[in-house]
Amino acid sequence: MARLLADLTPLRVSADYRRIMLAHSVSNVGQQMTAVAVGIQTYALTQSSFAVGLVGLFQLVPLIGFGLYGGALSDTHDRRKLGLLAAVGLMVCSVVLLSTTMLGVAQVGLLYVVVAVQSAFFAIGNPARQSIIPRLVGPELLPAANALSMLAWGIGFSVGPLLGGVLIAATGSVAVAYAVDVVAFSAVLYAMWRLRPVPPEGSAGSRRAGWAAVKDGLTFLRGKLNLQMSFYVDIAAMVFGMPRALFPAIAAGMYPDDPRMAATAVGVLSAAPAIGAVISGVLSGPLGRVRRQGLAIVLAIMVWGGSIALFGLAHWLPVAAVLLAIAGAADNVSAVFRSTMLQAATPDEYRGRLQGVFTVVVAGGPRLGDVESGTVAALTSEAFSVVSGGIACIAVVGALVAKFPGFLKYDGRHPVP
Repeated sequence: MARLLADLTPLRVSADYRRIMLAHSVSNVGQQMTAVAVGIQTYALTQSSFAVGLVGLFQLVPLIGFGLYGGALSDTHDRRKLGLLAAVGLMVCSVVLLSTTMLGVAQVGLLYVVVAVQSAFFAIGNPARQSIIPRLVGPELLPAANALSMLAWGIGFSVGPLLGGVLIAATGSVAVAYAVDVVAFSAVLYAMWRLRPVPPEGSAGSRRAGWAAVKDGLTFLRGKLNLQMSFYVDIAAMVFGMPRALFPAIAAGMYPDDPRMAATAVGVLSAAPAIGAVISGVLSGPLGRVRRQGLAIVLAIMVWGGSIALFGLAHWLPVAAVLLAIAGAADNVSAVFRSTMLQAATPDEYRGRLQGVFTVVVAGGPRLGDVESGTVAALTSEAFSVVSGGIACIAVVGALVAKFPGFLKYDGRHPVP
């Protein structure tokens, strides 16, 4: 039984890693409450799934630019300072959301601007934080550390939407979600403040800065088919198979005469994938023994796509939540191995820049998915958008594997980028 449960060794060997993981778990609760609140607030102001999907577009543009540039900064500056700067910026954005809501001046345009700024700060901080992890634990503990990190994220993604939906339904206002987010960020500020400096390794004189460094990182990625495939398959999964922009409309369709229950349903649907991720994280012990990590990623994404397609056919909240939980569990397995592959196969001097690309893909894919699902739903229906997206995910991943079959043979014992 012990071999089935998550390996806690990284928590025991590194106090810094322990503080960072726990802090981001707490802050993620607040962030996901805010994500639910923004979706509910946008839909309440517009009654449009397309408008909710545009939230993802406004997050995507700064995410791409700042994600790549932020990754380059992580290879030339102290990663602790970058993480601290990003945490302060994200907290300020939450304060703005809270203040404007309390003052009754919230408008869709203002929401779009704030989430764009949030996305920029996230794009700067995430590559730095991810690049720190291999320095806190040894390479042999990376799969276990990534599984624990994903578990921490999953807890935030599950508790946050559930708590956000319930509190918003109980108070009739999204302000409570923004308030919790402000308080939760204090945990990240404390963890990053306690962390020792983490400058990049290698000779400072040999490192280029700015967009020249970004270009060097992209040049390094050229010809690295395993790393490229890890990005491609995740883009396919998130762009075609991410229906979260439709949750407000789907919930409203389930409970057309009960807006409070509809708000609760948005929280349940938003939390369900993360609950599945938490369960798979708790039972992640065997993942550290998987060597065919490319094959595991592909199989996990196929399960994700199939579960999403079936979710599109569900009309009862419990069934819909279970299918989303299965999808989330599969996505968590994929994320653990994609993170491990990137960290193990990338030299430290390029790790920040490649983590920047990873951030753009991992966080940008769902934003594109918001736009795609919202647009298709506006042209057809929410159900058609979800089902077609899940099927498209499976088809595109299958085509990618047919073109790059060597990805299925990737061996975690001998990481080759």
